[in-house]
Amino acid sequence: MKNVLSGIQPTGDLHLGNYFGAVKNWVKLQSEYKCHFSVVDYHSMTMPYNPIQLRENTWKMAFYLLACGVKLENLFIQSLVPEHLELAWVLGSTASYGELTRMTQFKDKTDQLKESDKDAFVSVGLFSYPVLQAADILIYHAEYVPVGKDQEQHLELSRNIAQRFNNQFGKEYFVQPEPLFTETPKILSPADPTRKMSKSLGEKHYINLFGEEDRVRKQIKSAVTDTGDTPEGEMSAGVGNLFELLRACEQMEAHDSLMDDYKAGALRYSDLKEAVANAIVDLINPFKERYEAILADKKAVKGQIQESSAAIRQIARQTMREVREITGLPTLRS
Repeated sequence: MKNVLSGIQPTGDLHLGNYFGAVKNWVKLQSEYKCHFSVVDYHSMTMPYNPIQLRENTWKMAFYLLACGVKLENLFIQSLVPEHLELAWVLGSTASYGELTRMTQFKDKTDQLKESDKDAFVSVGLFSYPVLQAADILIYHAEYVPVGKDQEQHLELSRNIAQRFNNQFGKEYFVQPEPLFTETPKILSPADPTRKMSKSLGEKHYINLFGEEDRVRKQIKSAVTDTGDTPEGEMSAGVGNLFELLRACEQMEAHDSLMDDYKAGALRYSDLKEAVANAIVDLINPFKERYEAILADKKAVKGQIQESSAAIRQIARQTMREVREITGLPTLRS
């Protein structure tokens, strides 16, 4: 089976956009590939953060992923595999400064920091973290990385670094990872359907995958449908987003029936919103039940995640033994 690697930052709540954009696909890929899925807590340190919150969010995200169906043996916490950092240092010597200056996410994150404070601190980690991301991928010799179009640039950097390493040391050692594009729905904010669902916009702009039913129903009930500026004959972004949510939740019978009403000019927004709210509640309730079961046995589950991280670390340790040999570094005692 081909190797697949992907990761997610522990930034708090897991929302519907995260689930449909990544996690749902991860669960499916487990039956087709050899998968490694990581909570990338090192990456979260590149932006201002609270240490206590980081630790809590890291465990919470790991629990969320298990509740969604990620298998324990495929899950690890990045910082429990410190070889990622060692390889990142080695690969940093094969990545060019010019490449990193062209990474658009560094510019976007810097702008985000400067918007709130023009004197905001911008860390070296924020600049160099694409090299760590390359190490995350290459250390497991991943052939495929599930990505969206907005992440292609980072994967291309990983490919360039792998090729440059191979050329520099005259050995075809690292696999050049390929993107694994999958069809993922674009889930928009219920409060502003012109923008992508995101926690950074505020609580009303995302639907918590593990949220309370009453809140979910309230958010959908108050979701923007028509802002009044939609060209005649076109579906408004808000209505389109509600139909997209029905499709994403695989409620096609309700979707098709309500779409027929829309085409006939007989659609009632209240009916559409009720169907969407029911679909989301039906989707998330099993996740919430599994999450509560995990919390009830939290200490044991933490131990299991540490064990799975230790098992996956053996792959990373073997890679670093080989990289040390290739690059001329002393061999560590086993």
